[in-house]
Amino acid sequence: MSDRDIDLVISDVDGTLVGTDKSLSPGTIAAVARLHAAGIGFTVASARPPVGLRGLVATLALRLPMGAFNGATVVGPDLSVIEERLIPEATAREAVDRMLAAKLDVWVFADGLWSLRDPAGPYTDLERRTLDAEPNVVPDLASLLGRASKLVGVSRDHAHLAACEAEIGRTLEGRAVVHRSQAYYLDVTPPGVDKGGFVDWMADRLGLARSRIATFGDAGNDAAMFARAGLSVAMGNAEERVKAAATAVTDGNDADGVAKAVDRLILA
Repeated sequence: MSDRDIDLVISDVDGTLVGTDKSLSPGTIAAVARLHAAGIGFTVASARPPVGLRGLVATLALRLPMGAFNGATVVGPDLSVIEERLIPEATAREAVDRMLAAKLDVWVFADGLWSLRDPAGPYTDLERRTLDAEPNVVPDLASLLGRASKLVGVSRDHAHLAACEAEIGRTLEGRAVVHRSQAYYLDVTPPGVDKGGFVDWMADRLGLARSRIATFGDAGNDAAMFARAGLSVAMGNAEERVKAAATAVTDGNDADGVAKAVDRLILA
């Protein structure tokens, strides 16, 4: 163990590590390189599927396991699955029924694919850019619900989606984890698993005290990660409730917020 305060950094991706355009800024890339040079580990915990993490691996020289689907699937830098949890089929079916009843577009992530019914639906172009992948278009999602890693309800009405988060979250409490990963995405992931669990998993794997782990995030699904880390940093673009859950706040994701906090709070 070193005499540093922090030995591992775990960052959310969308809204945190990457900008609104889904790119990594030169400042962020350089900050992660400075962490590597200082002997401080770096990895990500994201609502993205494993395929959506591929582009980060080479650019950021990632060598540690990564948490996909909010930590429900842990993969290596080569995207091979180390551990995986799925949504129970009955819960997945109920969740999809409730999202469709609420007039949400529904996506299913199963068998390594992003599946949906309407390839021109809301935010599909954004997700294509994010994942650098095309959707698997199917006439019916039902056959996938016994193998679902994540469900997503999508809407351009952000206030309505927030209301759906509260209602569906109450209905599925204890049977799934329900959080918005972005204002326009409502994620349903396996029960008993969240980004906080991924912090614990990494701490145990590396033999680190949780007090020596720093986490970065911007959304409600990052609060569990904040609660398990010695240092938690909310982005300037985060909602107030997320900022209140963190120990520090940095600039927004379009203003090199991660890089600035790395230099000010970790490497100073």
